[in-house]
Amino acid sequence: MTIINNLQNTDGWNISAIIPTHNRANWLVGAIESVLRQSHPVAELIVVDDGSTDNTKEVVQKYANVRYIYQSQRGPSAARNAGARMASGDWLAFLDSDDRWMQQKIAHQIAFLQAHSDMHAVYTDEIWIRNGRRVNQGKRHRKAGGWIFEMCIPLCIISPSSILLSRKLWQQSGGFDESLPACEDYDLWLRIAAKHPIGFIEMPLIEKNGGHSDQLSKQWGLDRYRVAALEKILSDELPPKWRLLAIKQVLHQCKVLMLGFEKREKQDETIRFRKKYQHWQSVLQVASNA
Repeated sequence: MTIINNLQNTDGWNISAIIPTHNRANWLVGAIESVLRQSHPVAELIVVDDGSTDNTKEVVQKYANVRYIYQSQRGPSAARNAGARMASGDWLAFLDSDDRWMQQKIAHQIAFLQAHSDMHAVYTDEIWIRNGRRVNQGKRHRKAGGWIFEMCIPLCIISPSSILLSRKLWQQSGGFDESLPACEDYDLWLRIAAKHPIGFIEMPLIEKNGGHSDQLSKQWGLDRYRVAALEKILSDELPPKWRLLAIKQVLHQCKVLMLGFEKREKQDETIRFRKKYQHWQSVLQVASNA
């Protein structure tokens, strides 16, 4: 196997690429090499091993210029945050270990930021692969740039693998919430989009792979973590229109959970989300009359 080590000639753009991983040594090579093959190199590549028990360390050590950080398993949020804290770059780019960057990704994002000096984050469109086959994203996953908070409320439209953001913005936002085992990306984009415009490149510059059994989206019921993220954003000041939309969304998620737990005869969880649903109904009534 030819080992690629291409981390140089960054033309003043100090970008740190961060790959969090857990027991995905078989996927990791492709992710690493997609970073090292960038037409515009990043300044450094950090792999954060979140408690792997496979040969992840041996895979990374084949690449002389790739930094390897090991931590006991704490989840993807903690792994991304650890990489960001260790990074030296002024800009941060994340890549999940089962995803791939297209060769021009960083170059296009730099060009966008050079043309939009007021932006501190830019993401791209993506290609979806499920179980080895390309699938369409569907209209509900349409993406856009600018003030996109309203688009971020119903679902997570930004893949962590597609974002390039300034270290300053990452620090101001508080990074990924390590208390969330899932929907940590949805949570962060809500918080950023509520306060900042986000750039978008209408070009698929990442390959996003799914369908394998170790994905958190398969292991966790995502709705409860969306509720947590929405309740967090609703604890902050929001424009009235955005606040109403967020309240309606948290009501919807609470109802889905309440009915689901009721059907499965999980009484404690049913009661918990019924109380939340009733609370947010009252909040909506007050907000609607304001």
